[in-house]
Amino acid sequence: MTGLELLALGVGDAFSARWYSSCLLLRCGQAHLLVDCPHPIRKMLAEAKAGVDVGDVLAVALTHLHADHSSGLEGFGYFCRFVLGRRARLVAHPAVLARLWEGHLAAGMEQLIDAPGSPPRSLELADYFELTPLVDSVTIGPFRIESRLTVHHVPTTALRITAGGRCLGYSADTAFDPSLIEWLSSADSIVHETNYGVHTPYARLAELPEALRARMRLIHYPDDFSAERSVIRVLEQGEVLRV
Repeated sequence: MTGLELLALGVGDAFSARWYSSCLLLRCGQAHLLVDCPHPIRKMLAEAKAGVDVGDVLAVALTHLHADHSSGLEGFGYFCRFVLGRRARLVAHPAVLARLWEGHLAAGMEQLIDAPGSPPRSLELADYFELTPLVDSVTIGPFRIESRLTVHHVPTTALRITAGGRCLGYSADTAFDPSLIEWLSSADSIVHETNYGVHTPYARLAELPEALRARMRLIHYPDDFSAERSVIRVLEQGEVLRV
């Protein structure tokens, strides 16, 4: 297979009672890249019926540390270590990596016992994950990943991912930012969030030029969002999009 495909494993926000949290699986040929990693990631992969499990994923590109985007990393890291016998590869901006261990994973992963009654031994982030800092761009297999910080509560990166001669732009979580829209507009297809609060209002996206809206899909939308009345198509959970 040539080109780039996107499989929407989840499309919901942190409060959704209908959908899994927003998560994308990208495929180019036989290579797979996971964008964000919510829990329960293996169940999400299995239900998508794509024939892909954790062991088939080259790397996780992590946009930020809010739990609806990163809560599956503990299980992902454990599965790679104990079942696959290797470290998981993780790509993220240095500002995201800076808090990943002490601020997120250490409480559940920093101590292990080898047998009942044995003293716990200490582990570190690098024992579980092979880290690739994402400052400007990195290449993982066929995927070239570029990043740009967004307007959000915690350090968060939008992504442009190029593979197979096609480019996907992903806003990640962000307030409405015209300069970000411009950065994403060079992509062949754009996946953009919309939600309440310090997120991107649908009304602002609906005002964008029609040609740009035609290349856009919405994600991270609230459960009461009306896809039928939207002038921009929503990305549906389980949908495969040819970028």
